[in-house]
Amino acid sequence: MIKSKYALRTSVLAGAGIIAVMLSGCASGGSTTTSTSSASSTASATSADCASDATTANNLVVGTILPVTGSLAYLNPPEQAGVGLAVSDINAAGGVDGKQACVLAADSGDSTDLSVSTASAQKLIAAKVSVAIGAASSSVSLNVVDSFASAKITEISPANTSAKLSGYGPFYYRTAPPDSVQGSALGSLITGDGNSKVAFLVFNDSYGTGLRDFTQASIESSGGTVVYGAKGAGQEFPPGQTTFSAEVTAALAAKPDAIVILAFDETKSIIPELVAQGWTMPKTYLSDGNTADYSKDFQAGTLENAQGTIPGANANPDFKASLVSWYKGAENADLKDFSYAPEAYDATTLTALAALKAKSNVSADLNKELAAVSGANGGTKCASYKECAPLVSAGTDIQYTGQSGIGPFNEKNEPSSAYIGIYKYNADNTYTFQSAIEGQTSY
Repeated sequence: MIKSKYALRTSVLAGAGIIAVMLSGCASGGSTTTSTSSASSTASATSADCASDATTANNLVVGTILPVTGSLAYLNPPEQAGVGLAVSDINAAGGVDGKQACVLAADSGDSTDLSVSTASAQKLIAAKVSVAIGAASSSVSLNVVDSFASAKITEISPANTSAKLSGYGPFYYRTAPPDSVQGSALGSLITGDGNSKVAFLVFNDSYGTGLRDFTQASIESSGGTVVYGAKGAGQEFPPGQTTFSAEVTAALAAKPDAIVILAFDETKSIIPELVAQGWTMPKTYLSDGNTADYSKDFQAGTLENAQGTIPGANANPDFKASLVSWYKGAENADLKDFSYAPEAYDATTLTALAALKAKSNVSADLNKELAAVSGANGGTKCASYKECAPLVSAGTDIQYTGQSGIGPFNEKNEPSSAYIGIYKYNADNTYTFQSAIEGQTSY
């Protein structure tokens, strides 16, 4: 990693505390992962589904609660591949003390129908899984996190960023950074591009409003102003809305220099309305909830030069190749999006290492060792399950460095540091990695 010549420090006021985010730029074009190791490309490319009689007595039962359906379904393939490849690598390395890992999958749906995640959580709880990997949506996790905690099931999200989940409880972890980090990076990107008046088109969802609040604070700390969709203005729209003529008209009437869209699938309706009303895309900014492949949704050139941010490392080429190979073998389909795949891989691997250290695949037992294997207490750095497992078995303290580039878990059970990737849209409405910012969050 080659650091750029600039560094930016911002302080964001959050409730009664200050969240200080230290940001330093990284060179564009390469992986931001600190480790040079990658997942095994020879691991068995199978789904490793749990047998009907699988229990934590004879397996590491990796439950998943990921968006098979709903507005975030585009995130399921990379997250599924991250979990699946990790399980394959764990088993290729001998399993957890000789016991194989397996996957019990469930659909999280999205925040428009929370009954889907409610039912799926109960399925995983009834199975007494070793861990629940997910959900992708912060609102969905807020719907199920108490149920998992009551059952003493550890939930680890590879994609949740809402500040409402920060330090939520002992049974909730995440390998994605909180919105304080992404919001500071997104706000700095916007003002750094020379924009001083900003409009938000944001849905009334804990993810949307939370990220808006941090991004707004970053914009204002740099001397900018929010002219539409600001915190407290009451201009959010409900999740699932499909027409946006009034919102776009009102936002453009405020004469913004830039527009930030914080939404999920609603983005597919917002973009055409912006185009119809004469807005051009180079001053449009997206986030992890909607920085997606729109090549089949919009006319060529629609999103060209728009930008988006996605928390997490830009996966290195070898790891991407392993993910593609696993997904092709398991699903007979091509994997083109890698969003949160490294975080899903690391969440699964950390679970296995914690179970090995605890000498138990029971969720309540391995929960007590998650911080330790992440490196919270220091230890020997190791980058894969195959490399780390013998150290753990020998009683050596470790720091699993993994694929996502996150720092050890802090006292709030979330990364002590993480990367935010910056992406730019091409003429075909796909996006390309540009650079990354490493953020460190203190409380």
